[in-house]
Amino acid sequence: MWLVEDADTHIYMLGTMHALPAGTDWRGGKVAAAIDAADELMLELSPRELAAAGAVFQELAPRSAPLAMSARLPGKALAGYRAIEGDADLGGDELDDWAVLVMMGQRVAQQVELSPADGVEAGLTAAFRKAGKPIGGLESARTQLMLFETLDPATQRALLVRAAENSASAERDVLSMTDAWSRGDANALARVVNEDVDEVPAARKAIITDRNRRWSGWVKARLDKPGTVLMAVGAGHLVGQDSVPAMLAAEGYKVTRVQ
Repeated sequence: MWLVEDADTHIYMLGTMHALPAGTDWRGGKVAAAIDAADELMLELSPRELAAAGAVFQELAPRSAPLAMSARLPGKALAGYRAIEGDADLGGDELDDWAVLVMMGQRVAQQVELSPADGVEAGLTAAFRKAGKPIGGLESARTQLMLFETLDPATQRALLVRAAENSASAERDVLSMTDAWSRGDANALARVVNEDVDEVPAARKAIITDRNRRWSGWVKARLDKPGTVLMAVGAGHLVGQDSVPAMLAAEGYKVTRVQ
């Protein structure tokens, strides 16, 4: 968690895991203090937008015409896809490449027993609702999913092939990411998060860098209004050279890691 502040505004930036094992305790230390101190919570998606995300996915994800996964993926990648799919039908033939990638990620999370219901956003939403504090969002569900939908076909396919080829380490990588986050090891977390997307520069720009720049702009604008805000976004956006804290620091803002 990082803090950027001026004389009358304090913005805590908490890196989250969207899904976690049941019983994970992440509310301790200065995180708990930030939750109590904050006047409002800002997430990637507001609760209303999060609730709408499933319907937006169902609208955007289907291909205009089915295409068999065997026609999209070379041998190793196809075998990896089948290994992740297991006895579940991910419906890949009917979906765009980016949507198949999303379904694979959800499947891996299920296999290692990570649940969004136990993720940081779910816990924060419950806490702020109980306290009667407002909860906002940086993006809409449609805007977020359109980042993937509008990736060019070659970039979508590169991401899908790489994820499928690396399926043997998918569960281990997810657990390594969760472990690095739990330890507060920002450098290790950055390595795990960036390993795949760094190999596909167009995807990194759209999914990580450009969004971090927009969110940094939101932070700068919010500093003009007094109060205390807890901004909670995926931890991958707060680590690395083009993270939100790094962008703000590069522009001369004082950014302090507080936990």
